[in-house]
Amino acid sequence: MELDGKMNHKKILRIMNKYGLLAKTRRANPYRQMAKKTQEHRTFPNILDRNFKQEHPRSVFCADITYLPFNHRFAYLSAVKDIATKEIVAAHLSMHIDVELVIRTMEKFRKDSYMHKEALIHSDQGFHYTNPEFIALTKQLRLTQSMSRKGNCIDNAPIESFFGHFKDEIDYKSCRTFEELEMLINNYIDHYNNERRQWELKKMTPVQYRDHLLMK
Repeated sequence: MELDGKMNHKKILRIMNKYGLLAKTRRANPYRQMAKKTQEHRTFPNILDRNFKQEHPRSVFCADITYLPFNHRFAYLSAVKDIATKEIVAAHLSMHIDVELVIRTMEKFRKDSYMHKEALIHSDQGFHYTNPEFIALTKQLRLTQSMSRKGNCIDNAPIESFFGHFKDEIDYKSCRTFEELEMLINNYIDHYNNERRQWELKKMTPVQYRDHLLMK
């Protein structure tokens, strides 16, 4: 810009190209770009409002994503939990933290879970759950969306509790491959649902407690 008044700017560019001179330029902030893209996304009120005492199976679900470091890489686990029974009803593991991660989770949810006619699904305000594609899928499943307040992870404590138990009880960091990690997670979820008894469930497993509630 300083030379432009003394020399034609095209000549300046030719000289710069000849000697490999490059000006430092600021790259676009990816987080700002992401925020711009998500302006079309929608948030929902906190309908659940920490009402974690639920007595009807398949009526209130919570969803979230956690990251899992292993072998100098990261994998991302998306899960959906039935608050009443504490059962993990759907989960999906991926190397990519994109919208497809939660969509694949909900496709498993639709395939394997029956629901109460007025079911609710609670999540944080992450861009996965405010994404139009996810919103459309929840509407298709006739699920009412509820969301935590910003920066308040306690609003989604049930699923956070599951992730905490998983990370405390399983040595996932020792996995060498994605397939090994995936198998470890699938085995743990099966153990958690069918073998791991919990005091809050009258010393039953989540699946046993679900059947117990359905027989009432």
